[in-house]
Parts: sequence; C-alpha cells; structure tokens
Amino acid sequence: MVTVDGNVIYPDRQLMLLAQDVLQRNKGASVIFDVKCTQRLGPAIRAAGGVPLMWKTGHSLIKAKMREIGAPIAGEMSGHIFFGERWYGFDDATYTAARLLEILSRSKNPSAVLDALPTSHSTPELNVPCAEGEPKQVVQRLLETAKFPGAKEIITIDGLRVEYDDGFGLVRSSNTTPVLVLRFEGHTPEALHRIEAAMMDALRAVKPDATFAAAAH
Repeated sequence: MVTVDGNVIYPDRQLMLLAQDVLQRNKGASVIFDVKCTQRLGPAIRAAGGVPLMWKTGHSLIKAKMREIGAPIAGEMSGHIFFGERWYGFDDATYTAARLLEILSRSKNPSAVLDALPTSHSTPELNVPCAEGEPKQVVQRLLETAKFPGAKEIITIDGLRVEYDDGFGLVRSSNTTPVLVLRFEGHTPEALHRIEAAMMDALRAVKPDATFAAAAH
C-alpha cells in the first residue's frame, strides 16, 4: 500500500496505473495479476491496449508465469509488483515507488490522476482458520457442491472465485498456512454485502464452524 498526496493506493490500483503506463510502450502485451485483485483491473488493462491474465496467488508463481509468457509487468494484491520492462523481472518496493512517482510527476494534479482510477467497495483479506490439510478439502467440496445463481463466471485457477456483474467473491487455500483466504468486492456497498453473504452461506454449508481470524495482509 502506497500513500501519495494523502491518497491511499492499494496494490491492485498501483498495478492498474503502472500497467497503463507500461502498455503505452508495449501495446498488446499481457499483464498478470492474482485472483485477489479487484474486478476493475481487467477492464482497465483492456482499455489501455493490454491483455489481462488472472493467475494464481504467490510470489514465485507470478514470476514464473511472467517469464513463461514474457509479460512486461505483473503484480499481486499482497503488494509484490514485478517489472520486466526497464527492469529485471523481479519486485522491488523502492523501484515500484519510483515508477509511480515518475507517472504522477507528469501531471500538474497527481491527486486527479489517482481519483480517476475506478474504485469499488471491498473487504480486506479475511482468513478462516482450519486444521492442517483441511483448506484444500474445503475448497474442493465447494467446487463440487456450491451453486451461485446470478454469477456470470466461476474461476477455478486458484480456489473458487465467483464473478458477478457487480463484484466478486473469493475462497482459496493459503499456500503457506492452514487457513482459507477470503476476499469480497462489490461495485456498491449493497453488492458487497450480497456477494459476501452468498459466499459465506456456501462456505458454511461445507464448513459450519467457519470463523474469521486476523488476516495476513
């Protein structure tokens, strides 16, 4: 998370702004982002002339995919942003901040640049503690049994991400600890609450004791 002129720029919004800049010099290139990122990111990448590619969460997984397809930029919600353009394909927080400042320095009103980025209402990352080995089993039961009327797409590249016209819900197994990782987003507060309720109902149908704990991010 970065703050500029009092504006908080979350990692997926940072990636949106950085990708728009990189795509000016790399039209048609792929931009990789993980399943926790905002639903607003894909359309912003397409509008800038790029190809959005949602991928699995994980520093090493994102870097490997970036090398595989030659993407000039990639990032994930945890804050890792990787540059292949004008850099070496790995993430560096100081370099990322410098690239953001480079973009904002071109404008007489940096706040207006940030305010123009599309926004949504979202939860932070939410963790549901599980027994060792349980998270993958819960996700598998969700994939096999859960129904989501009104959803426009079900994405299963990393857990279960349910896409609606006005937001998304995510349940995935952590790569590092025995927890389920959840995140919900809606274009309005009402959409956020509706999607969160639907996803939690589905989760508690396969794990009745699901409760939230402090998140990693």
